[in-house]
Amino acid sequence: MALFEQTIDQHSDFLGTLRHRFLDEDRKTALEAFALKGFPTKKDEEYKYTNLKEITEKNYNFFPTEEHHISREQLDALHLGEENFDRIVFINGKLHKEFSKISIGNAEFLSFNYALNDAAHKEVFDKYFNTIANKDLAFTNLNSAYCKFGFFLRVPKNVVIEKPIHVFYLSQNQEENTFYNTRNLLIVEEGAKVEIIESHHNLDESFVLTNSVTEIFTYQNAKTDWHKLQNDNDTSFLVDHTFAKQERDSLTTVNTFTFGGKLVRNNLDFIHNGENINSFMNGITIIGKDQLVDHHTAVHHNTPNCESYQNYKGIFKDRSHGVFNGKVFVNKIAQKTNAYQQNNNILLDEGASIDTKPQLEIFADDVKCSHGCTVGQLNADAMFYLRARGISKKEARALLLYAFANDAMQNIDIEPLKLKVSKLLAEKLEVSMEF
Repeated sequence: MALFEQTIDQHSDFLGTLRHRFLDEDRKTALEAFALKGFPTKKDEEYKYTNLKEITEKNYNFFPTEEHHISREQLDALHLGEENFDRIVFINGKLHKEFSKISIGNAEFLSFNYALNDAAHKEVFDKYFNTIANKDLAFTNLNSAYCKFGFFLRVPKNVVIEKPIHVFYLSQNQEENTFYNTRNLLIVEEGAKVEIIESHHNLDESFVLTNSVTEIFTYQNAKTDWHKLQNDNDTSFLVDHTFAKQERDSLTTVNTFTFGGKLVRNNLDFIHNGENINSFMNGITIIGKDQLVDHHTAVHHNTPNCESYQNYKGIFKDRSHGVFNGKVFVNKIAQKTNAYQQNNNILLDEGASIDTKPQLEIFADDVKCSHGCTVGQLNADAMFYLRARGISKKEARALLLYAFANDAMQNIDIEPLKLKVSKLLAEKLEVSMEF
């Protein structure tokens, strides 16, 4: 039975496993919306270059076993060397406090499942849950119908979370292919600040499909940084939708670093709801073999005097395939908008490919907007310059590629994360960090 039929057939059983009831009707409505359209195909413009058949034609277990055999040493190997960071560890969907380190006592943190069971949070969910997630999308509807795993975090007014929070989603000890619908809700109130690192890890040989939806609300004068570190194995599929709504004078950054996973689809939507907003989106993709990574971004400039910055770099080896589709929408009242969008790519092998399409839709007349994309190979003159100074071909290539990707890391102010991304870059390029 393919995934579509499974989602319809197992929903009643899924609802029967839940103790929380106030989302039941919303879940049924979301499933009905999903059933009307089904999964997107290559006939859909947004999935023109991404074939989902490898994902949707498999069978999955919707009810992962909670039992696991993960050791602290295995978990430590996934860390960034962040001894002083807070960390939140989900294993097979369940929050494990014995592996977590949570010192954010001045903020409200709950597992998503627990928050749904807490009647005191019904008003919060009525106000925020599923209000900015696009209800016309198949995967967001599917997530709304089945979401159970993930976290809820509210940072109160003027509270600064000093330590970055690393959120781990691990799957292990699953005998069948497993389907996770992860849901995160982050509310950063006026003048508050928080930094999140998110990573997913499949520790089994069976396939894991993660359908993740995150809603971020950044209020006036608040700052939110969300870093996605995607370096999973070749039996992992990830479809991620992140929606970020900003109020006036706020700053939100989403960095996406993609090195692993068989198929990764990242959808990122920024929604401006006030003046003097700054939005930053940076991405580095380095993949090989027959991996596919698809980035779809959209910035909705609905108000005047705001800025957005998108900078995505891609390096593709072997038979890998990249997709970038970036959109900037400028409303007719959004005068003085400053929007920058750039996608640069390097193909290292003849079998590698990239489909890139930056787009601008501008309805205001006093704006400064630019976009562009490049696809090419390494600069032959630069290679010759380095080789002439005694640098080997392998190290010269690594230096040029590192320099190519480096500016997409410039706004990472978490040093262990920056070092980890640098190490992954070196590993993917098969060179030593000591070049």
